[in-house]
Amino acid sequence: MAEITAVLLNFLKAIGKYRWYAVVITWTIALVGWAVVLRLPNQYEASARVYVDTQSILKPLMSGMTTMPNLDQQVMFMRRTLISRPNVERLMRMVDLDVRAKTTKEHDKLVDELMTTIKFSGTERDDIYTITYVSDDPKLGKDIVQGLLQIFVEGSFSGKKQDSEKAVQFIDDQIKSYENKLASAENALKEFKIKNMGLLPRDGGGDYGGQLQQANDQLSQARLQLAEAEQARNAISRQIKGEPARPGVEKVDPGMVDPELESRIAVAQKNLDALRLQYTEQHPDIIANRRLLDQLLAQRAELAKTKRSIDPGAGYSPMLQQLNVSLSAAEAQVASMRARVDEYAARVARLRAQSAEAPEVEAQLAQLNRDYQVNRDNYQKLVERRESARLSGDLSSATDMLTFRVIDPPTVPAQPSGPNRLRLFSLVFGAALVAGLAVAFLMSQVRPTFMSQGALREVTGLPVLGAIGMNWTAEQTVKRKRRLVALGVSVLMLFGAYGAGMAAILVRPTL
Repeated sequence: MAEITAVLLNFLKAIGKYRWYAVVITWTIALVGWAVVLRLPNQYEASARVYVDTQSILKPLMSGMTTMPNLDQQVMFMRRTLISRPNVERLMRMVDLDVRAKTTKEHDKLVDELMTTIKFSGTERDDIYTITYVSDDPKLGKDIVQGLLQIFVEGSFSGKKQDSEKAVQFIDDQIKSYENKLASAENALKEFKIKNMGLLPRDGGGDYGGQLQQANDQLSQARLQLAEAEQARNAISRQIKGEPARPGVEKVDPGMVDPELESRIAVAQKNLDALRLQYTEQHPDIIANRRLLDQLLAQRAELAKTKRSIDPGAGYSPMLQQLNVSLSAAEAQVASMRARVDEYAARVARLRAQSAEAPEVEAQLAQLNRDYQVNRDNYQKLVERRESARLSGDLSSATDMLTFRVIDPPTVPAQPSGPNRLRLFSLVFGAALVAGLAVAFLMSQVRPTFMSQGALREVTGLPVLGAIGMNWTAEQTVKRKRRLVALGVSVLMLFGAYGAGMAAILVRPTL
């Protein structure tokens, strides 16, 4: 504790030696600083508050018909981009600040100052936003806040409308492109169908494999019908040759039957049936066997006519005449069925001959149809989206979707909001005192003197044998007292000046 006290006393003694320097420095800094504080221009804070209503009855009514704009995101974007260089430059033109800048450098400096001093704050939860600007000109501050409020409101509407117009324009361009693609696809499909008319699948006929299967089924059905017709014809022919004893049993005159011919006919019929199970009607073996069978049947019929001609009254039987009519009808039916079988056989042969080309044609046709369908679907979707985009743009530009309510219009208080002269006055006074003491201490360090025997002993390391005291004369004592009184008076005057300045600021804050 004693060491601290000794150090403190030495510090005070060092400062006291240069006390008049400290007083002069303190007075100089205080007077200059106070003059600067008192001459600072008054600052007025202009402000305005606005409420953004993003809730509208149109939202539930129009949902599902069009894309609803995200109003909250739109307001947030405007909030973050309001104090941008383009908007600030537009604001300068609105309040005629751009005429003050003579050069590009001055213009940029004004823009930077405005971007720094303008404040835009608010809460997204309450949707209440505040615009503030501090200026030494009340009218200018009010005009700047009013201009910012106008830019904020206009930007919230025009930005979304421009986006909607650009979207509609883009969709229109895409629709024109898809119209050209759709026309090209239609022409390509038409030319392909004309070029491959015979190889294209028929309506309702399926693809090539389905057509071939259908033709085979029709050929098998026609062959079955032909076999039935031939059996019916053969049965009538046998009845003509001899009356049946009972249904299903034919009675033939033994004299009219050639066993060798009947055996050859049976063998030929059997071979023909076996070949039909393996080949088509166009096969050479089937054609040869069928021709042989026809010849054998013709021989049997000729033999029957020759033998029947012996009986001159046989041709006059009513039943025989009726059987002959039925036989003619059966022959016509067999010829018709044989023509149908030939047609179906030719169709199957043609389809089998086209087996190398038809699948390729079907694949190309499927590709063309798929491309056409894709272009058609995209075209229809784009048309629907264009109408939705137009409706969304009209909906975004409606004032009912986004409502701005000015809670507090742009105002400027009568009393200035700054600068805080009381605080600045006190800071200047404190800085002057610290500067005076610091100068006195530095001078004591630059020009050091020993203030006590202990300091001398510590510095030199030599023992101090004794000290000689100062014997002040009466005249010197008087001068010393006068200097102390003058020092005290100067210090008191400094504090008095500080108090007077504070009182003046409190009485008239607009100084």
